[in-house]
Amino acid sequence: MTTPQALDIIIVNYNASEDLAACLRSLEAAPPRRPHHIVVVDNASTDGSVDSVRRAFADVHVIDMGRNAGFAAANNAGIRATTSPLIVLLNSDTLVSAGALDRLCDRMETTGVAAAGPRLLDRRGAPEMSWGRMLTPLAEWRQARLVRAAESGSPAAQARVQALTATEREVDWVSGACLLVTRAAAVAAGLLDERYFLYEEDVDFCAALRARGGRILFTPAAEITHLRGRSVRTAPTRTPSHYDESHLAFYAKHAPHWVPWLRLWKRLHGRL
Repeated sequence: MTTPQALDIIIVNYNASEDLAACLRSLEAAPPRRPHHIVVVDNASTDGSVDSVRRAFADVHVIDMGRNAGFAAANNAGIRATTSPLIVLLNSDTLVSAGALDRLCDRMETTGVAAAGPRLLDRRGAPEMSWGRMLTPLAEWRQARLVRAAESGSPAAQARVQALTATEREVDWVSGACLLVTRAAAVAAGLLDERYFLYEEDVDFCAALRARGGRILFTPAAEITHLRGRSVRTAPTRTPSHYDESHLAFYAKHAPHWVPWLRLWKRLHGRL
């Protein structure tokens, strides 16, 4: 029998002490069967997160960035500080059910993909659209329209999301809320692009993996509960600007001809 590859679990935290503790408790209650190591990378939280983790979770390694370096940079710090052949980037606002990470790793090893993401469920148990096509204005509009309709209670939209998340498939990107990647592929891609402080880094990272021949897998064989951005709510006035900056940076990198039109749209909507 083949020995399972070891796994590094990297959790970036910013002022999300309660969610982080719940995430770590879920991992403690039902740890992956394979050898694993948990690292929390803290972006200068002021809510006592670091001390709480060190007191309650002695086996968790904490990296204190000393500043709010952003999501991509903090994940990269975690990747550089670890050595396992598999890496999962996990949001602090997630709850990991028994066997979920093992099943996700098993599907990666079976299919030979560079990265994989599970089905994400919200607090009610409804699936999220946690994968998609490469970003274009049309692809973004279609996905946002579907998500808004599903969240507003449209039975047709909810059924569509259920159908789209019920089947394993190769996709262009999976959500960074839970993104499993091989270390070899991550290093070859140059890790996450640190120009993205928050948002779009997962889509960009998957694009970098695909550019080097890597395949991206979405699989409902593993399910993770995602409490959806609660850590970001600690600084709500900063979040829209971070999204717009990352959004423009993404298009400047991948489709620069759209940038003037996006800037115009954002100015007309008071976003710039």
